[in-house]
Formats: sequence, structure tokens, C-alpha cells
Amino acid sequence: MPYRDPKTALEYANTLEKDGLSAAQLMDSNSRGGLTYNDFLVLPGKIDFPSSEVTLTSKLTKNITLNAPFVSSPMDTVTEADMAIYMALLGGIGIIHHNCSADEQAKMVRKVKKFENGFINSPVVVSPEMTVEQLKAMRLRYGFSGFPVTENGKVNGKLCGIITSRDIQFVEDNALLVSDLMTTKVITGQKGISLEEGNQILKNTKKGKLPIIDEQGNLISMLSRTDLMKNQSYPLASKSATTKQLLCGAAIGTIEADRLRLNKLVEAGLDVVVLDSSQGNSIFQLDMIKWIKETHPSLDVIAGNVVTREQAASLIQAGADGLRIGMGSGSICITQEVMACGRPQGTAVYNVTKFANQFGVPCIADGGVQNVGHITKAIALGASTVMMGGMLAGTTESPGEYFYRDGERLKTYRGMGSIEAMQKTDVKGNAATSRYFSESDKVLVAQGVAGSVVDKGSIKKYIPYLFNGLQHSCQDIGVKSLMELREKVDSADVRFEFRTPSAQLEGGVHNLFSYEKRLYN
Repeated sequence: MPYRDPKTALEYANTLEKDGLSAAQLMDSNSRGGLTYNDFLVLPGKIDFPSSEVTLTSKLTKNITLNAPFVSSPMDTVTEADMAIYMALLGGIGIIHHNCSADEQAKMVRKVKKFENGFINSPVVVSPEMTVEQLKAMRLRYGFSGFPVTENGKVNGKLCGIITSRDIQFVEDNALLVSDLMTTKVITGQKGISLEEGNQILKNTKKGKLPIIDEQGNLISMLSRTDLMKNQSYPLASKSATTKQLLCGAAIGTIEADRLRLNKLVEAGLDVVVLDSSQGNSIFQLDMIKWIKETHPSLDVIAGNVVTREQAASLIQAGADGLRIGMGSGSICITQEVMACGRPQGTAVYNVTKFANQFGVPCIADGGVQNVGHITKAIALGASTVMMGGMLAGTTESPGEYFYRDGERLKTYRGMGSIEAMQKTDVKGNAATSRYFSESDKVLVAQGVAGSVVDKGSIKKYIPYLFNGLQHSCQDIGVKSLMELREKVDSADVRFEFRTPSAQLEGGVHNLFSYEKRLYN
């Protein structure tokens, strides 16, 4: 047969059925059974833009949007205050675990919320009669370099001055009073000033603090130069729209004591709560959602975990603002093996999000994510964000101490259903056991394991690697945003290919004597 004119190639291609499979065809469980991320690939599209143009903003819940679709898991070897702080600074959010007392968890939430502020509405204030010795003790306690001074030593008192580390740096007489050393000529902002105007004053005056006063000269709030510098260093930071503080999430269980726990977390400034259960479709969780919505109506609730439409429907109807998808797919989870319950993660994400997205409920793909490609696939299948445990374990910001074994620098990583995690709470409370409805069991049945992971360095490098990698992945697919990716999957413009075991082997490193796998520098 004669060849066609090359100039008509695009025209001819448009007359043919699109190459590859639609998401619906790929995820047809009647023909293939359940699939997970390694079982398929996304076919490439056309690149006509730089990867830097790709925006990664995505919904965490109905009311909360993140600049990066990354969520750290509420595990006691993954997320405490340090992880939550830097996850938020880098555009995502951290969910603080509840395998501790309510007071300890609330303290961690408070630490995140106080790390970076817009207007500091409850600044730490000192009185003129405080001694240098007392002031030095306060500096060690709070880590601040300067304090506003009011007549009564309280917020809303008349501003007298400000005292900083420079004022007491070379003072040896600890009996001296703040009034003897403080700076009385203080540059201030007036009540009603905007955040942008206040920050501009800080830039122009090069001062460390800007007290905000009312018409009577009473201190009502404050701005900090340190926070302004953080804004420049972390432009993607996830912040509350009202307070400008870093966003922070925390997990709770569904027993009665968790209601008291949540009250303390809300008082500490919590933005979103995750109901932490391996099987979310329970009367306990449904009752907890309803109670939260009645008691804390402005607090967003992420429910789960779920892997079926029917599970999701119950939680959505109860009022969930977001869902967490996954059962037994985590690297340290053995729920599928022990309980015979669960679902391959790709199939679970596709089916649940297809249902939940019709009700405007964003979903977190929780578990089974091992690399940038898995993040792309989870979002392509309908998830708004991904929750990571093993990927973030072993980083500098994760809890625990490093140790060495066989020449490798390691950190402990364990599932919240492991015997080790559940035994910890048996001493201090009912946190991890309640996640598996096991708080009254005399014999604990493990649904997770304990192990160790290699040191990954700081997430201050690791999260930007994931961010840039996801941008490049979207570029290869030919989409400029995560929203566009999901829209083109729904319209069948983005196509997929099923991978046989041989194809998976071909797509990995092979036929080398040895190699070093460096993911970023």
C-alpha cells in the first residue's frame, strides 16, 4: 500500500481510537482484578511548557487547600512537631500522632502553631519589675530573642518598651530590672494595620519586633521579623487564611476519652483532625463525626480509612470533610495478611475517589506510595493528596534517634498496629489500640510490624525533590496542574497502560553488575 503524506499524520491520528486505555478500562476489575501502582503506567502527552509552570495546589479537605499534595502520616515514628512544622513550611501538612497523652499531643500542636505567625495575638509579655535573671530564664523557656514590656506585664496593658537580647547580652548583674535596661522609644503599628503594611514597616526599620497598639497605647498584638524572613524562605508554606499561622493536623481515636483530647487540641489551635482507624466504617467513627460537627463546627474532619464506595458513603453522609483511603497497603502494615481484609491500593483509590469526588469530598491516598511515580499515579486515579509514612521515616525531622547496623545509619519505623506501638499505649492510654478497636483485648493481634529505615537526610531537601519530581512527571504527561491531570483522566484524554510482570522488570534498573541509586543531591 502507498505511504500517507507525513503532513497529515496528526489529522490521521485524530481519526483513530486513542492509544492506550482510559482509567475506567484500566481499572475494570472484572478483567484484571485489583491493581496497585506498579501494575500500570501513565502514557506521555505533549510538552509545550517548562516544568516550573506546573502548579501542585490541591485540596486536603473541603475547606483546606495545600500548595503541595503531601501529608505526613500520624505515626509515632513519623510525625511529631518538627515534622509537622517543616511539612507545612514546604507546602504540605503534618498529622501529629496520638500515641501519647492528650497534653503531650496538644503541646506539639501548639509548638507548630507558634512557630510562625502573622499577627501574634497572644505575645509573651514581661513587666518592668521583672529581673534579668527571670528574663534569661524566660528566653531559655520560649526561645524568643525579645519581649514587649507593658505596665502590668500582660497583653492589653499599656506598652512601656521592649527588651531584646542585645539589651542584656553583656549584663552580669542578674538583679537588675527590665525597666533599667529596656528600650522605651519603640516603633509601633496602629490597630487596624494590614499584615502587608506591618511587614513593610519591619523591612524599612530593620527592627526585630513591631508591637501593635490601640489608641490608648495598649499592646494588642505583635509582628516578628523572624516570621517575615520565614515567609521569604518558604513561599509555599501552608497557612491558616485567618491567623497566618502554619497549618497543623492531628489524629485521634473514637473512644470517649478522645473527645476530651480533641477539646485540648482545638484549644491549642488545631486546623484539621484525622479520625485514625484502620476500618473507618464503624458506628464509633460515625458518632464521633457527628459529635465533632456539633461541638467544633469550624473544625475540618478527615475520616477513614476506607477502600470501598459503601464505606465512603457512610462517612460522607455523616459529615466528613475529607477521606483517607487505604487498608493494608503500607510498607509496615500486615492487615491484609492477618485480617484477610483490604484492597489493592490503586483499585481502592480509583473506586472511592470516583464516588467521593461527586460529593466534593477530597481524598487522601494513604499507603503504598514509594516514589514520585506512585504519587503521580495516585493523583491521576483521583486522589487530591498522598499520605506518606515510610517515605518520610528516617528523615532528620522524624522522631527517634539514629543508630548504626552493618555500616548503615538507621532509624526505627513501625506500624501503629505493631505490638510495639500498641504496648506503648497500654502504659499511657488507649491510643494505638483504639485504632484497631483492641483497647479491651487481653491478647493483642498485630496488624503491623516494627523495623528500621535508612537515613534519608532532612525533608528540607527531600520534599523539594518530591515537589520538583511531580512537576516533571506532570510535564511528561502534558498537564500544567494536578486539577488538569484529574480532569483529563476523567475525560479519557490522559491514557494508561497495563504492565505485565516482565514490563515492570523492564522499567526498573536491570542487567548491571552494580549501581548506585541517587535520587537527588
